[in-house]
Amino acid sequence: MRARIIIIVAALLVSAGVVARADRYENVPMRASFDTFPMQIAGWRGELQPPLADNVLAVLGLTDYVTRNYVKSKTAVISLYIGYWQSQRQGETIHSPQNCLPGAGWEPVSQSIIQIENPQTPGTTVPVNRYVIQKGLDRQVALYWYQSHGRIVASEYWSKFYLISDAVRLNRTDGSIVRVIAPVAGDSPEALAGADAVALGFVHDLLPVLGTFLPN
Repeated sequence: MRARIIIIVAALLVSAGVVARADRYENVPMRASFDTFPMQIAGWRGELQPPLADNVLAVLGLTDYVTRNYVKSKTAVISLYIGYWQSQRQGETIHSPQNCLPGAGWEPVSQSIIQIENPQTPGTTVPVNRYVIQKGLDRQVALYWYQSHGRIVASEYWSKFYLISDAVRLNRTDGSIVRVIAPVAGDSPEALAGADAVALGFVHDLLPVLGTFLPN
């Protein structure tokens, strides 16, 4: 109980510091626009998707985003979405797929946090959320994480903690979410393992590309 009280008090003090600095111009490094996001990533070929509807963009409050399919073979197809917010001070904050996917009719079958190899730093891993989602007879594997200032986290709560911490320390509230979805071709364990392999393979190729578009 005492530890919980200390955490709550600390969070309130930090939040007060954020509010006190809310009118300051934020220090946001230069970044490349998603208009220049590569159509070729390793052996993956990009396919443009329709832009998000205006009413969706109004709800999300995005600064920039990219949504595409990437194809490597007939059995290696993924859907990529990256949303970027330059500032989260005025109420525009990252929306969790835990809220968005059910709204689109996809329900979680299983969920976990997994560690995946970071190709930029051999021997290290980064945490990502892994969901198996289902709509009718269709299943998909969804991997997603929050990324800001060179940091990757899976937990939405830790993402909010770092948002407040970095607002105080760095005068920055920019952040992003990265989501990769692979369809499951069948209802067998082998089909699910195949979708996992496709999603993880794409993430391995994607991570080195992100630094240009998501500032450290």
